[in-house]
Amino acid sequence: MDPTIQNAMTLTQSLAQSAPVKPPAPTSNAATATKTAKEFESVFISQFLGSMFSGISTDGPFGGGQGEEMFRSMMVDEYGKAIEQRGGFGLAASVTKELLKHQQGAATP
Repeated sequence: MDPTIQNAMTLTQSLAQSAPVKPPAPTSNAATATKTAKEFESVFISQFLGSMFSGISTDGPFGGGQGEEMFRSMMVDEYGKAIEQRGGFGLAASVTKELLKHQQGAATP
């Protein structure tokens, strides 16, 4: 084995043993959970719309060509954010509820 790789592995193992990684502390902050759930819903909607837009050609008399193709993902992300801000699909409320439930379960010993 290459000595450089072996030294890196030894260093990594010694660091892992000396400083164990602590899991993030659970929070019961409803505002943080709500914000995270809304971001999740926005990404979900963007993914949903992305698959819908994937079959649409950017050529033709009203197509944007390569420019549209290049910036389509950004447009779809903004559509997802806008739809979520207007109520979305209703996923955020369920996700918030589940996040808080799991955090409360993790907080109890």
